[in-house]
Amino acid sequence: MTPDMILTLCVLTLAIILFVFEWVRVDVVGIIMMVLLPLMKLVTPQQAFSGLSSNAVVSIIAVIIIGAGLDKTGVMNKVATPIIKLGGRSERRIMCLVAGTVGVISSMMQNIGAAALFLPATQRISKRLGIPISRLLMPMGFCAIIGGTLTLVGASPTILLNDLLVLEGKKLEPFGLFTQTPIGVCLLASAILYFLIFGKFVLPAGSGESDVGITTRLLEVYKVFEQPYEVDIPEDFDGPKTLQELSIRRDYLVTVVAIGNAKTGKKRRVIRKTDTISPGDTIVVMGKIERVQKLVEDKGWTLKDSLDLFADDFARTNAGVVETVVSPRSELIGKTLEEADFQNSFRVNPLAINTGDRIYISGINHVKLRMGDVILLEGPWDRFHRIKNMPQPRILTFATPLEGEILRPEKAKYAVFWLAFALTLVIFVKIRLSVALMSGALGMILTGVLSVDEAYQSVDWMTVFLLGGLIPLGIAFEQTGTAAYIAKKVLELVGQVSPIGLLTVVAVMTSFFTLVISNVGATVLLVPLCMNMAVMAGADPRMAALVVGLSASNTFVLPTHQVNALIMRPGGYRTVDYAKAGGIMTILFLVVELSVIYFFYGA
Repeated sequence: MTPDMILTLCVLTLAIILFVFEWVRVDVVGIIMMVLLPLMKLVTPQQAFSGLSSNAVVSIIAVIIIGAGLDKTGVMNKVATPIIKLGGRSERRIMCLVAGTVGVISSMMQNIGAAALFLPATQRISKRLGIPISRLLMPMGFCAIIGGTLTLVGASPTILLNDLLVLEGKKLEPFGLFTQTPIGVCLLASAILYFLIFGKFVLPAGSGESDVGITTRLLEVYKVFEQPYEVDIPEDFDGPKTLQELSIRRDYLVTVVAIGNAKTGKKRRVIRKTDTISPGDTIVVMGKIERVQKLVEDKGWTLKDSLDLFADDFARTNAGVVETVVSPRSELIGKTLEEADFQNSFRVNPLAINTGDRIYISGINHVKLRMGDVILLEGPWDRFHRIKNMPQPRILTFATPLEGEILRPEKAKYAVFWLAFALTLVIFVKIRLSVALMSGALGMILTGVLSVDEAYQSVDWMTVFLLGGLIPLGIAFEQTGTAAYIAKKVLELVGQVSPIGLLTVVAVMTSFFTLVISNVGATVLLVPLCMNMAVMAGADPRMAALVVGLSASNTFVLPTHQVNALIMRPGGYRTVDYAKAGGIMTILFLVVELSVIYFFYGA
């Protein structure tokens, strides 16, 4: 083993440790790699930053912009109604249609984007037909992940493949857009059949004291907060007093969402515990009517018959209550609302938080937030739209549809045209994937589907810098001979195996690594290694790379994948639910993937 190999392994170990323990954000890990590798002279400065201009990174940026254009024109929102018409009231039929539709959508855009787009639609279908949401969201989420295997542009790992097909300094024949489609179709069909046949055994029932019961209680909390009440404070009130001093939320489980004064004309729509209530003020509260009545009775205040001072502010067309989910990689993760200065930053009122197996109405500013937690918020629609349209990564994913959404339905035909145009270039014109996809993204901007600012905001720059940093790590892995060295040691360990046996080792190894580190990280690290293993074992290195790219989507056992984390709280799932349903799905994925490769790809 050479000194360069030892240094490369040290850098690789550092990257894995940073991924596992999450001491820094994943994009910071990428930047560390870009700086550290040239300093250690494992790659040249040009190679260190080549990832940012790589075919894979540009393709991912273009795919995200195209997906944002389809979202902005409301193309995806029109899918729910046909599903209800086709599915009727059959739970199994609805499940198949929802899962299959999201899987197909995910083949042309990032799977987290497809799942986030379809989450509100699936919840509407669930509520309208009375189908437990737990029966729909996990099949939808799993199929969103699998949908990325349908085409080369469906998921980051497969988009990366062509950039990684370098062996001993030579570029191998690239994959086409639909090279993997037969495998992806079989994987998607097997997942739908799995839930169709075994869904009632592996999915939560949505009753009793499970986490699904928690979600049901959250919906009850939602109903409690739907009605605002206006309360007058008498002139003889012993004030001013802060909300913290009055302990309204703690003692009555009632939330103050506005404070105003008719005489001065001043109003406050975002309320903090340090805000004061003074004699002659009017406040707006939300909570159970019995608790509101108890509050005004104890305090000697007056409950008004209807909204007066705040009638316009709380009109259904101007404001409302929404359920939001803490997104994967959100900056809120690990912080409390108070630490994040949430109300000052976003100008909306938090009403309740569902985290773990508890729902908090009191003390919510001190609850440590986790990925997938549900936050109930009240505020004006325009502020919610600003939060939704913030630059990637999303702080919150909206689990309920927003009213007054600024869509451009008149541009839908342009969005569909430019998607078709990009795919046509990929399929029929011999042109780089990044150029073809960026042509579609540019077309959407030029025809007004998206403004250029909206296009910039839609891009997940965290993923861009993560990829930009990991690609040079893969170059170092190959150039220093580290990949070949490890491949030789692994083959010595497993002994003589057939080509399909080797691909099985590759698939299992990738599936494991994907649970520990990101699917992108697993792909960049394992493709050079597994191609070297394939050459030494007399197998096809391109097929080994394809198995790595596909197996990076085999991540169902833990809620660590972004899609699984997104649906965890809205679906009321526990980690054990993923282990139960995902364990079988993982084995099924491997069996179907390797069987199709063996029988139809001649491996």
